[in-house]
Amino acid sequence: MKNLACWLTALGTFFAPALLAQDEDTLVKGKAVFVHVCEPCHGVGAAKAGTTVLQYRYKGAKPALLSDRTDLTPEVVKAFVRNGVGLMAKFRKTEVTDAELDALAAYVTRKDKSKP
Repeated sequence: MKNLACWLTALGTFFAPALLAQDEDTLVKGKAVFVHVCEPCHGVGAAKAGTTVLQYRYKGAKPALLSDRTDLTPEVVKAFVRNGVGLMAKFRKTEVTDAELDALAAYVTRKDKSKP
């Protein structure tokens, strides 16, 4: 059992940098998708319809800016993007690929909001 723990620790030490780099790359891609697809409606500013609607809906109980939210899950983000919600349009796979959607969901739901 002790040997198994040592092997698992060694494997984690070996693969951790690659996993972290992959995560960072995913977040960078997700941010690019967010800026291109989501920010026109869900960015900062009075003319951003998505942010304005969420301010009205939540009345300060939750952040109106998606980039400040901590309660969203990747599944919820993906469902909203693919199916739309309220007046929000749905985005087809030809507009946001599955890989882009995965990266976007990772970016919006990241725990460390100071990254990308």
